[in-house]
Amino acid sequence: MRLSHLSLVDFRSYAGLELELEPGVCVLVGPNGHGKTNVVEAVGYLATHGSHRVAQDQPLVRIGAQRAVIRAAVHHEDRSVLLELEINPGRANRARVNRNAVGKTRDALGYLRTVLFAPEDLALVKGDPAVRRQFLDELLVARTPRFAAVRADYERALKQRNALLRSAAQLRRANRGAAVDMTTLDLWDGHLASAGAHLLAARLELVESLNPLVGKAYGTIAGRDTALLDYKPSFELSTGGGSPVDESAVHDALIAALNAGRKDEIERGMTLVGPHRDELALLLDHGHGPVPAKAYASHGESWSFALSAKLAAFELLRAEAIEPVLILDDVFAELDNSRRGQLAQVAASAEQVLITAAVEEDVPASLSGMRYRIGKGTAERLR
Repeated sequence: MRLSHLSLVDFRSYAGLELELEPGVCVLVGPNGHGKTNVVEAVGYLATHGSHRVAQDQPLVRIGAQRAVIRAAVHHEDRSVLLELEINPGRANRARVNRNAVGKTRDALGYLRTVLFAPEDLALVKGDPAVRRQFLDELLVARTPRFAAVRADYERALKQRNALLRSAAQLRRANRGAAVDMTTLDLWDGHLASAGAHLLAARLELVESLNPLVGKAYGTIAGRDTALLDYKPSFELSTGGGSPVDESAVHDALIAALNAGRKDEIERGMTLVGPHRDELALLLDHGHGPVPAKAYASHGESWSFALSAKLAAFELLRAEAIEPVLILDDVFAELDNSRRGQLAQVAASAEQVLITAAVEEDVPASLSGMRYRIGKGTAERLR
């Protein structure tokens, strides 16, 4: 998979930008603050409908503009697609495929797949569980785009259920503890458990597939095979010791957990169990048993683990014949020579890799290819 052209209109610092791209390596060079990351952020956003830098869409639109547009020509095997996303803060975004509008923006997912590694990815190790859940869910959608709808169904059920729990708590307090009709809540329990079981079963399968790749990548980068992932549901669940995940069993276990915790949930006005509360533990074993990387990893080990997770995602997609565009956003300057070399080997093998760097010397010499010098709102091709 690769891009041959990228067009930006009113995205971040760019009133307009047109970039011609080729297979292989493309390096965007320029001083910090001049817009290198804006370019690769746009590519990542087109692929995932999310930014690796901000949670809201408003900062993505150039100051003074009402909307932003990202447009790209995407090639995968013998298919070519013109993909377009219009970002409208405060309103629904719009997507087009080959200039034809799609019913829902998520229908445009899957045409472009990326794996992006950036300094912000240190939060995979040091950040909150939500960061690690997002990592899994974005990879799920990259593998199987229909999981975007599963996530949306789960989030809708969660929002409705939380609203009912808050209302029930207020009503119970107003009635001094009198019983409250829970019929509607029972209905949303079913919706939450149905979507939640589908999502959770897929996450468990994904972690099982990722684990050997993470261990291999970490062993290559750090010199020892001691990294592993451990998915921890927020409720009691038996995964069957390596056998395929039984989605119906997950559903029943989640329903049981919701029923058991209903009193506490009404008191707190929120759903306390489900995929939105699960944790992905990143573990290191220094020879005395696995320990959480978040608490025990050094700065270098944390970088190695974050890099290993992203490289594992890249290799998993590649093994499934989904060659993603690899994006390396200002990371070579953060790595020592050994880690630079390992990352460069993977990058050199990618069909297309986009790299940003403040100075060209930060990029290993083995990664030769086209170069753009990025100025404030401009891009000049060097070679």
